[in-house]
Amino acid sequence: SPPPQSPWLESLPNMAAICAARQIGATGAVLAPMAACATGIWALAQGFELIQTGQCQRAIAGAVETPITPLTLAGFQQMGALAQTGGYPFDKQRGGLVLGEGGAVFVLETAELARKRGAKVYGEVLGFGLTADAFHANAPEVGGKSGIYAVKQCLERSNLSAIDIDYIHAHGTGTVLNDRNEAQLIKYLFRQKVAVSSTKGATGHTLGASGVLGVAFSLLGLRDRILPPCVGLRESEFDLNLVRVARQSEIENLLCFSFGFGGQNAAIALGKI
Repeated sequence: SPPPQSPWLESLPNMAAICAARQIGATGAVLAPMAACATGIWALAQGFELIQTGQCQRAIAGAVETPITPLTLAGFQQMGALAQTGGYPFDKQRGGLVLGEGGAVFVLETAELARKRGAKVYGEVLGFGLTADAFHANAPEVGGKSGIYAVKQCLERSNLSAIDIDYIHAHGTGTVLNDRNEAQLIKYLFRQKVAVSSTKGATGHTLGASGVLGVAFSLLGLRDRILPPCVGLRESEFDLNLVRVARQSEIENLLCFSFGFGGQNAAIALGKI
């Protein structure tokens, strides 16, 4: 029998992935990326790459975060990043983020394997972009050139251009700096009429899990032809086509963004099947 396990091992950041692998008997690569708030999209990108390069035919990828603890709350409070009332992404009166907890997990596989087993397919991963600012521990790079490059990289790998994008699920944390920089990025790269929203007004900011939650909402939007709204948005500070209430819309291609502390920039493109 295996030796008894030390309790501190369970606290290691890769142990959740290891435990999941043990539960299902998965003996392939077990990866546990950490990229702050960009972690979820990074995990999906790694799963996608394993399949695209032929290393795997199927991968389970996702992220989970339970950050509502005294230590985490105190840290964000010290930074002045917490909202006093609620999280209102892109609103003129936004005052910071509201922490949330959650997660999402996806089965990624080749189209051939999905067809063979009659899988219910929600959408297709088309490509991704990952960059780092190399600028500051918790502030985005002035001008956002690395974030812009991550999105351009994602579009190029997906064989898409900016005009092909029907919807953007923004990172949209509700902080002054993030929303301003992200709005500038979107205005720089995309036509004004592209629909934009952040669901963090409804879920709170789930940090490392926020990217996969955004992907989950976006895939359901693809399936049901509905754009998810910016809950709590009253008066926008930015000249963007922000989704204020859920509305019907045909979506073919969309992007999900995540921007994490340390200047971690992530974008993933999804398409309708």
